[in-house]
Amino acid sequence: MDDPNVSPGDSPETAGSLRIEGGSIPGGHGTPAFTLTAPRPSAVPILIAVPHAGRAYPGSLLERMRNPGFAALKLEDRYVDRLAERVAAQTGAALLIAHAPRAMIDLNRAIADIDWDMFARGKPDSVGSYTPGLRARSGLGLIPRRLPGFGELWKRRHDEADLAARIGGIHDPYHGALERALADLRDRWGAALLLDLHSMPPLGFQGGVPAPEFVLGDRFGASCHGALMGSCFGYFSEMRRGVAHNRPYAGGYVLERHARPREGIHAFQLEIDRSSYLDSRLVEPGKGFAAMVHLLTGLVRRLAGEVAEIGQLDSRSRWADAAQ
Repeated sequence: MDDPNVSPGDSPETAGSLRIEGGSIPGGHGTPAFTLTAPRPSAVPILIAVPHAGRAYPGSLLERMRNPGFAALKLEDRYVDRLAERVAAQTGAALLIAHAPRAMIDLNRAIADIDWDMFARGKPDSVGSYTPGLRARSGLGLIPRRLPGFGELWKRRHDEADLAARIGGIHDPYHGALERALADLRDRWGAALLLDLHSMPPLGFQGGVPAPEFVLGDRFGASCHGALMGSCFGYFSEMRRGVAHNRPYAGGYVLERHARPREGIHAFQLEIDRSSYLDSRLVEPGKGFAAMVHLLTGLVRRLAGEVAEIGQLDSRSRWADAAQ
């Protein structure tokens, strides 16, 4: 597999595995934007992606942030990458981890989802008529602008050249690698599943009912086979864990761009309550970390066989259609 984003000198396939360090973080002195690892040949038709846990903050970015320690912690899906690494190691799932921080660019946003008021020169003439989308208006567009209870994240406005460098060095290569990896899995298994892994702050009680520990998002049925969603809910019920569906998180740009169930590529977003695996300050791994790894490992193992079965059924259907 030739990839234009492999770092010079890297050997992408060694010891029966693929490892790609792709993209480049502007100002990061060669730090890759992401790492993709996968067994060769693939062991299961599942790829786990972690777009929001990146902690490679260039000094130039930290210098521009107001209270960077607090803001960065609130933006990150804190240590979800460590959960994903352990689950992938135990299940053989492919793994895509972004090292670029969400504060620099949000990989779960479209490149058009920009608040141009953040930029020194405003909206470029080339953009034409433009109305910021809901995500940008909320302060969490392609480049996050503000956080609830915190306010503005930045000391000064951004430059358009910075935006272009982040898109070219991080956003484009990340999504290119994700697209190719999913296509490879689908081609081998007949179907592939993207598990887009995130974390959320504790939701608190709602109407006197305990908040769910997990939220499954499938864009209201558009991104994933219903049988896979049903299996997820059945699994969490068996494990006696509370789970919600699409509210308050239905999935973002990653699912919008990459999920194509009719073409054999399924995807869902999984949000995990941070208090379930972090300490009481929601800063470091806590006593629930190992149990969360075990829980997610069981989920991936269950889904792996079901995705493979869907792939076999889809392949038979395509052969039958071709024979007619």
